[in-house]
Amino acid sequence: MKRLPRLPRPRQLTIRVRLTLLYAALFMAAGVILLGITYLLIENTLGDKFTGVSVEMTNSAEAAPPEGASGRTAPREGLNVRKLETGFLDATLRSLLSQGVIALGVLTVVATVFGYLMAARVLRPLHHISETAGRISRGNLGERLAFSGPHDEIKNLADTFDSMMEQLQHAFDDQQRFVSDASHELRTPLAINRTLIEVALRKKDASDDAQRLGGALLVVNERHERLINGLLALAKGDREIRDRSTVDLADIAGHIAELRRGEADELGVRLRLFPGPAPASGDPVMLERIVHNLVENAIRYNHPGGWLSVRSAVGPGGTAVLTVINTGPTVPGYDMDAIFQPFRRLRADRVDSERGSGLGLAIVRNMARAHGGDVTAVPREGGGLVVTVRLPGAAPVR
Repeated sequence: MKRLPRLPRPRQLTIRVRLTLLYAALFMAAGVILLGITYLLIENTLGDKFTGVSVEMTNSAEAAPPEGASGRTAPREGLNVRKLETGFLDATLRSLLSQGVIALGVLTVVATVFGYLMAARVLRPLHHISETAGRISRGNLGERLAFSGPHDEIKNLADTFDSMMEQLQHAFDDQQRFVSDASHELRTPLAINRTLIEVALRKKDASDDAQRLGGALLVVNERHERLINGLLALAKGDREIRDRSTVDLADIAGHIAELRRGEADELGVRLRLFPGPAPASGDPVMLERIVHNLVENAIRYNHPGGWLSVRSAVGPGGTAVLTVINTGPTVPGYDMDAIFQPFRRLRADRVDSERGSGLGLAIVRNMARAHGGDVTAVPREGGGLVVTVRLPGAAPVR
């Protein structure tokens, strides 16, 4: 059964606009009520006064009719007075109603404008909280709102947010410290194991079985060292970059391409480089690690006779853009988010580490976000991936 296309959701009004509409609606409702009460009061007051005046004039006319006039003149004069009174009252009420509506409309427009301005003033602390929270979400966990306004609901919200971020920072620091310490502690025995195995393999009396076993152990040991180094890089990539320098991604791409060209030739993969000026602001070591991981993945997850291209350029807004395109197996679109998760490998079991530890693209994403950038991947038509890294730009390197 064919699904019907989803209709776009209507755009929600901002809080400022909703507050303004609420102010305008309340003002208009109060104005309408006030105008109605004024209308009724004037109608009752003038009606009573005109009735009293009419009665007095009628009594006076009946008591002292003019000379030569018949007795029917007084009632006729009283009737004329009542008509004049009724006409005057109706004209007064119509004038009050029409002018009141016009005045209410003008004042409602003025009140709406002032309400819009006042809503901005009321919501200014919330905008400050939102901007600070945005900076914190980009990795600066040490920043706080430090709201210094009056002790009201907004102040309580800001203090609660600061307290929550304090606890999150402590938990995050503890996690990073644990990963870093554990990784460092594990590197030492792995290095000792590698040295002992290499020494044993160099012995002249080592049997063929010992040689094969030692070679297998070296492969396993190298795999574990690669995993530990990846965990260290992943832990480092979660921290915001504070000390930045200007580095051209074209230089890094050229350097990495020369380092990995031998491996690409061995696997029958053609490596093509399209360097364009792409000055970026960040940590040179981490930027080199980003390019290295992308090129390494593009080589290893390829096929003989395939190719990969590395392109650097300046993107919109002066951003530094690095694009790595490679041939390879077809990757479904729904797996795009999975390839950036730690220890996730497409069409491979978690224990299958022949090609890598499953941390390469996760490290790339963490390091890119630590620089204030991002990385995206889309399937390439015919197989393979198109991975694009966007980083904050910098002044051109001279």
